Amino acid sequence: MYSIGALTRLATTFVRSGLLNPGRPDRIVRQVGALARWGLSLAGEYTSAARRDPHRTAIIDDAGSLTFAQVDLRTNRLARDLARFGTPRIGLLCRNHRGAIETMIAASKIGADVVLLNTGLSAGQMRTVLEQQKVDVLVADEEFAPVLDGVDLPRYLAWSDDGLGDLERICSDGTADPLSPPARPGRTIILTSGTTGAPKGARRPAAHSLAPVAAMLSKIPLKVGDTVLIAAPVFHTWGFGGLQFSTALRATLVLRRKFEPAAVNKLLAEHACTALWVVPVMLQRLLDHGDVPRLPSLRVVAASGSPLPGDLATEFMDAYGDVLYNLYGSTEASWVAVAQPADLRAAPGTAGRPPLGTRLAILTGDGAATPPGETGHIFVANDMLFDGYTHGDSKEIRDGMLRTGDVGHLDAEGRLFVDGREDDMIISGGENVYPREVEDLLSRLDAVLECCVAGVADPEWGQRLAAWVVLHPGAELDADAVRAHVREHLARFSVPRDVVFLDVLPRNATGKVLIRELPR
Repeated sequence: MYSIGALTRLATTFVRSGLLNPGRPDRIVRQVGALARWGLSLAGEYTSAARRDPHRTAIIDDAGSLTFAQVDLRTNRLARDLARFGTPRIGLLCRNHRGAIETMIAASKIGADVVLLNTGLSAGQMRTVLEQQKVDVLVADEEFAPVLDGVDLPRYLAWSDDGLGDLERICSDGTADPLSPPARPGRTIILTSGTTGAPKGARRPAAHSLAPVAAMLSKIPLKVGDTVLIAAPVFHTWGFGGLQFSTALRATLVLRRKFEPAAVNKLLAEHACTALWVVPVMLQRLLDHGDVPRLPSLRVVAASGSPLPGDLATEFMDAYGDVLYNLYGSTEASWVAVAQPADLRAAPGTAGRPPLGTRLAILTGDGAATPPGETGHIFVANDMLFDGYTHGDSKEIRDGMLRTGDVGHLDAEGRLFVDGREDDMIISGGENVYPREVEDLLSRLDAVLECCVAGVADPEWGQRLAAWVVLHPGAELDADAVRAHVREHLARFSVPRDVVFLDVLPRNATGKVLIRELPR
């Protein structure tokens, strides 16, 4: 339950975002009626948006633009076609375009589950995931055909180089009569990153109130009718969250199948985008591109999905303005904390503070709260904790709070700092060592473009740190200089014995480094 103070902040947040703005009475009646029938699902949000703002642009992508009314009609057609398979579990293997969004909406209209498939999976991983998740029907882009070679499932072509494929044909022609809400709402299953092992399926809960929207709006100042460029992949928790968040605000989505800095800057300017949804590695690529356009409309750059180095945050804001908001969360926890521009200026590297309606605690192994500055296990409670893994595994719950699997600490101002993954911590010669601390130190070297630090087995010390380093073009740095820099600033047991120089770090589609693929 919310306190009186929290309810006041909730109402203030909704007013500031424009959710309570007046409109044509007949359209508001139809909007509220649609939400009452369909609920706060993607189907409900798009159906209600089509009743409130039918002629407003809903999606802009590489194929053109669609209004909310068009999306509503098109997804009715697609939903009826998908219903030929009953209520199938749909595997979605797509980049960011209308086909991905319309498939999710259509699935929501018939109560079908959707498994968001990672575009970076190998053929072997893909077959395992499809079997484990019991996928019945595939919707996939043509470029991923090699990964699906030998997979015997009904398949819709979502996008091809020669045209949009099956989805566009179905969405453009056929019966578009209104549908009735399904008896059971469909679920969205998002795969965990699988950076160290096989990805797992996490069931995302359906929103039953506007509390999740209020939580985000309390920290990230989007407004009704904004134009949001979602560059983060929509199959990932952060990209999918951007879709949900934007849809609730009847925002125009700007999508591009592949991230290219010049093209993104052009789209931001061309469509007067008010927000950009990214993963941190995209911030670095935008800076490396070097040509920062004048973007007077841009108010929010929302980043999440992997750690955001403090130096990258300040460097980006120096170039694009104080518009950066960094969310720390996970597939399982949704959100934990948000760092606003002022937080990132005052304490670079912080994960920020918990948003409205969120409880955060740093606990010892015995469950006691840690004092400021002391590292412990991060626990969180909010309105969108996951419903469990599809294979029955779970996470520890304590006092209604989920254990995130990360360790961190709070500073004296109540700002959260994430020190690393629990399973990243190594014990070297009896000392607890967190690779993230060393990684952040090395990333501040002028010669270093990016780096990764992790534990490896050691016959004498049990474990030791290793560092993989990518240098800026033309820069020079050797292993001894790397070790000397760490030795100067940190304890001796934090010095990486192994330093490997690479041309590029292996990353997944959301920018997380694939530890298992690093050379040993």
